[in-house]
Amino acid sequence: MKIEEVKSTTKTERIAAHSHVKGLGLNEAGMADPVAAGFIGQEKAREAAGIAVDLIKAKKMAGRAVLFAGAPGTGKTAIALGMAKELGPKVPFVPMVGSEVYSSEVKKVEILMENFRRAIGLRIKENKEVYEGEVIELTPEETENPLGGYGKTVAHVIIGLKTTKGTKQLKLDPSIYEAIQKEKVTPGDVIYIEANSGAVKRVGRSDTYATEFDLEAEEYVPLPKGDVHKKKEVVQDVTLHDLDIANARPQGGQDIFSMMNQISKPKKTEITEKLRMEINKVVSKYIDQGVAELVPGVLFVDEVHMLDLECFTYLNRALESTLSPIVVFATNRGMCTVRGAEIVSPHGIPVDLLDRLLIIRTTPYSVEEMAQVIALRAKTESIEVDADALVTLSQIGERATLRYSLQLLTPASIIAKTNGRSNIAVGDIEECDGLFFDAKSSAKLLAEQSDKYIT
Repeated sequence: MKIEEVKSTTKTERIAAHSHVKGLGLNEAGMADPVAAGFIGQEKAREAAGIAVDLIKAKKMAGRAVLFAGAPGTGKTAIALGMAKELGPKVPFVPMVGSEVYSSEVKKVEILMENFRRAIGLRIKENKEVYEGEVIELTPEETENPLGGYGKTVAHVIIGLKTTKGTKQLKLDPSIYEAIQKEKVTPGDVIYIEANSGAVKRVGRSDTYATEFDLEAEEYVPLPKGDVHKKKEVVQDVTLHDLDIANARPQGGQDIFSMMNQISKPKKTEITEKLRMEINKVVSKYIDQGVAELVPGVLFVDEVHMLDLECFTYLNRALESTLSPIVVFATNRGMCTVRGAEIVSPHGIPVDLLDRLLIIRTTPYSVEEMAQVIALRAKTESIEVDADALVTLSQIGERATLRYSLQLLTPASIIAKTNGRSNIAVGDIEECDGLFFDAKSSAKLLAEQSDKYIT
């Protein structure tokens, strides 16, 4: 009797800053639980984000924008990622940082538009007719060459396909015979032929021939189930940006010059407004016919104060277009100047754009909430922390910042291991805090010893 242990198939991922976030942690009524889905506190902000998620799912909220505003380290990015988790993998979620738009090759507004188009999905449904089965006969019928000469041409090809339910003989065009030859199909192979396009795909060798050789590099597949002639519905998820890219690159001919041009130009191609308009027309036609449905996603722009006045005026227009995703901005600035202008504005965003936004505030964490966040991160990173050490860490978080106290976790665990313990004690935290400086204490030191530094 043989018992084997099966290895776990769960993916082992590196622990990142927001690995613990699993969703927004809302209950059925849409109210936020104090501790749920990796979130602690921030109930108001999470409930507001939950309403935004419902609007997105209902596809009612086109061209709306939400702004998360709060001090650094209050969980703005985490809430945006929680929204992405709530929406699921089928809804496009495109994160970008404000400073991404500054490129030497492409215009700023082009990068913004590109990300706007990435955040709009299109689900295309297509019905395909397929013939599939094991090849039992393959006979090309030849005729005299109409152009004279001694050669013969293939008039048509007779192919026999077998599945578990039965067999069928098909008479195919000579062009399909060429495709069959390219795929190197021989009797005993399992193939499928698309009725619409005539494309032939060899799946593998039928497993009835599995014992034919002792050694071989062949892939054996079972005999297809059901009838030889099947109808399949294929659903494809693409974004509007994928369609733009596919149509923007002119596919060169076979001659050497076009080949050389394709190799020598790895530059980003700028997609024109005209092309986008054409694609929008085609997409609208598909939607009217019921072939495709629009899936508006989320564009998340972090550090939005890094954008300049040109980008903001462009956003005003982009938000009002018919094909527009839901835009989520995040910023940690208070009153500051708008980049590219001498205007002082709240959050570093011009007032006319702020007028279009729903603003969600994130509040600083209390000491108790900090302790819970640190405990949760320690659990995510598989680090054991004593209760006293947690209190010390949360006090450090209040004195400095939550991010700083979270960053002390890993060095403290290394010190604990060096001292021969598996869990972090208060002494390890204090030793770490003595070794490293946080931003506030470093700034204080600089102010005290300013004469020793070059300014």
